[in-house]
Amino acid sequence: MFNEDTESVCGTVDSVIYQSEETGYTVCEIEDDKGFPITLVGAMPYICEGDTVTATGKWVNHPSYGKQFKVAAYEKTLPTGINDILRYLASGTVKGIGPKTAKKIVDRFGEDTFDVIENHSEWLAEIPGITVRKAADINSSFIEMSGARNVMMFCADFFGSATSMKIYKKWGGSAIDRIKKNPYSLCDSFSGIGFKAADSVAESFGIEKDSAARVLAGIAYTHETAAHSGGHTCLERSALMAEAARVLEIDSEKIASGISVGISMGRLFEYSHGGADYIYLDRYYKAESFCAEKLLRMDKSCPRISRGDISAFISKVEISSGIKYAALQKEAIASALSGGVMVLTGGPGTGKTTVIKGLISIFDSIGLDVAICAPTGRAAKRASESTGFEAKTVHRLLEMEHSDDVEPRFLRNQSCYLDEDVVIVDESSMLDTLLLDALLKAMKPGSRIIFIGDRDQLPSVGAGNVLADIIDSARFTTVCLTEIFRQAEESRIITNAHLINEGKMPVTDNRSKDFFFLSRRTDADVASTIADLISNRLPRAYGEELCSGIQVITPSRKGAAGTENLNLLLQRAINPPSRNKLERQAHGIVFREGDRIMQIKNNYDTEWVKDGYEGYGVFNGDIGTVEAISPSDETMTLDFDGRFSSYDFSSLDELEHAFAITVHKSQGSEYPLVIIPLYSCAPMLLTRNLLYTAVTRASRMVILVGKREVLETMVANNMHTTRHTGLCALLNKNG
Repeated sequence: MFNEDTESVCGTVDSVIYQSEETGYTVCEIEDDKGFPITLVGAMPYICEGDTVTATGKWVNHPSYGKQFKVAAYEKTLPTGINDILRYLASGTVKGIGPKTAKKIVDRFGEDTFDVIENHSEWLAEIPGITVRKAADINSSFIEMSGARNVMMFCADFFGSATSMKIYKKWGGSAIDRIKKNPYSLCDSFSGIGFKAADSVAESFGIEKDSAARVLAGIAYTHETAAHSGGHTCLERSALMAEAARVLEIDSEKIASGISVGISMGRLFEYSHGGADYIYLDRYYKAESFCAEKLLRMDKSCPRISRGDISAFISKVEISSGIKYAALQKEAIASALSGGVMVLTGGPGTGKTTVIKGLISIFDSIGLDVAICAPTGRAAKRASESTGFEAKTVHRLLEMEHSDDVEPRFLRNQSCYLDEDVVIVDESSMLDTLLLDALLKAMKPGSRIIFIGDRDQLPSVGAGNVLADIIDSARFTTVCLTEIFRQAEESRIITNAHLINEGKMPVTDNRSKDFFFLSRRTDADVASTIADLISNRLPRAYGEELCSGIQVITPSRKGAAGTENLNLLLQRAINPPSRNKLERQAHGIVFREGDRIMQIKNNYDTEWVKDGYEGYGVFNGDIGTVEAISPSDETMTLDFDGRFSSYDFSSLDELEHAFAITVHKSQGSEYPLVIIPLYSCAPMLLTRNLLYTAVTRASRMVILVGKREVLETMVANNMHTTRHTGLCALLNKNG
């Protein structure tokens, strides 16, 4: 372990042992004023031999390299003594100057060397071996280094080294002027720099609260907050004005003026539908507009297959597979073959997978390439297992590449279409507007898209209401499978899920093998019963194999049976402290080796390795385990279903425990055994579709624990949270 108190060290860089051009991570050795060597490690981009460095941080003990100083922040200055100047130039830091040339320059100009290189570079040409052109090149390289140094030092007052390096790499020497002119431009250009951070920079410069740049940035921040928390792609003008005025602490008239400026600049859009005026951020308006236009075009331009041929295809598949399709299943297959856009919905056990398998077989027989994808890794894994056909996440299908941009960058796009002729999107209720926009941009002319999903489940985590809007537009064929097949009828999970969806109480007589209700009168009893089930009763009754797949899915984060309290209880019960398990505390959570964890925000930069394949991106809702914790390296190794990723301790605020998760976070996943607490929480969370979504996450067993009156309330409450979106209206307008 190490001392948490921050310390400072100062000295001259004697040698740079390692430095990453991409991340700025550096290992170097300095010599302090007493002549003692100190090894510095951390993000220190552009550190060079001869630099004088003052670093703040803490001491750590590396198991192989011993005592090191872990740098949290640093400042550096150019060397001043002749020997240090010579060492700096001889290190090759300035392009065009090697050891011999460095000695000639320093011998000639002494302590004025840096001033000559920067301001009188033509004097360098007086030295034999340095031409006028080479002198100019040396000057350019030195000024570039000075620019980097100045930007890094300027940004150090506001950001960490890694973020400062991103700013310099993107904006170069002009970064300081750009930030001073409009600090809020940082929000639009760099992931990880939000409005509040930019607002702090602006405040330090004395920028007024009602400045045009701040008002526009605050409106955008208010809109993005609503998109992330409520799933809205647009907001009613009056609601946006009121909330933005509250956030920015200025009057609504200035907000109205800011909206007008934003519209004139093309950063905001106004669109009226349903008798109300809505304001969009440009990216959401452009995304929904493009999706509406592209879907309508695909449906019209896709090559048709005659009904006679379709009947023959269906008969052939029935014979080869030994399956007799129901009437609605035949209708679904026919609709998918005869149009460019089709939606297939239905609850569990209604045969959606059977239809998908039939479609894959038919498309393959007529020479059409098919891709199956899903919005999350777990949903893609489920699709692969159920169909026997490789499914990918949408991000992987589109070949997402590493990028420092605010939004992900895909190699498959309008300039490089997907090769496939048919794309089947499973778990489409989880598909958000921006992801649909990226997918449709990558689909070639004449291709087909088939949406598979259950609109009665919760909508996507990201902004939009894609599946519901497409269905409600009535512009495309939608087939809803309703028949529960014989094998599925034997599952109380499936039959009860359908009862819940119909507003009827599930059967809870505890006579089945896969659906149980345990009555508890207090919320504390609910929580303690769940902990006892997981740590004692279920392992004794069913063995470790089934119990390793237990997932607690609860309506809320708060309360005695919410995720926050349950995760504390369950960590204690399932993965208690041990001398053999390392720990790390971050943002109030103790992470321990062996813990189950969840990523709680999209991070497109996170690197991972799986079976020798390297990739980027860990997404909101991804669940994994803590494989190892390294205090010396300040990293934690995580396993996300075989994707191994190393997280710096500074990134642990992106993680939380996942012994218990909310229903919203469980979307698209399936677990052998699901335990659902029924307890007193916010009434807005006690809804039918939330209970239905939780129940349908289980494949082998559901256990409800709690109050019957809560169960009755949830079944009866068919309230759906309103999302303000425009895709449905745009589909009907464009048609």
